[in-house]
Amino acid sequence: MKCIVGLGNPGNRYRFTRHNIGFLAIEFLIDKLKAKHFEGNSLYECYQTSFAEESLLFVMPQTYMNNSGIAVREIFQKYELAAADFLIVYDDFQIPFGTLRLRPKGSDGGHNGLSSIIYQLENDLVPRLRIGVGGKTGSTEHTHESMADYVLSRFDTDEEKLLPQLLNHTHDACVSWIETGIQKTMNHYNRNFFTSTNAE
Repeated sequence: MKCIVGLGNPGNRYRFTRHNIGFLAIEFLIDKLKAKHFEGNSLYECYQTSFAEESLLFVMPQTYMNNSGIAVREIFQKYELAAADFLIVYDDFQIPFGTLRLRPKGSDGGHNGLSSIIYQLENDLVPRLRIGVGGKTGSTEHTHESMADYVLSRFDTDEEKLLPQLLNHTHDACVSWIETGIQKTMNHYNRNFFTSTNAE
């Protein structure tokens, strides 16, 4: 069994903000792979399907971003999964819009949702897929307050037009992770899909 977790904040107020692109990615996957609602509670909404002879769970924590790890720990324990069975999908305002970066492990990079997951699992060996949401409208002031305001803002008009393509690339990267593993997926998908320059 593998579990793909999209990070975001519950509620319509946050749905189309940059910080919620993890939720949008999961909703896209649920639709494309025809996953069915499997379980829901105060901690998470969970959908299930089978793909490539693999049982898949798609999870959206309902705990708000800063406590995402509580929901992930619950899934981790309930289904007796290993850290490597997870793929955490979330936003990164420090890389350009349209960029995907998959990594098998590492620090939280300042992302509160991933920080909570690493803390709750007591393990940083958790595969993660960062989706770049940095754009032209980003604040030049790199204060905590300005960055918080930015990630809770909506995409601009040009980005909204490209968003379906970005979600489709994210879907393809997740499917590749399921089918071929993390290394091959990194080699193919760690780049910006809207420029000719590959991501680092």
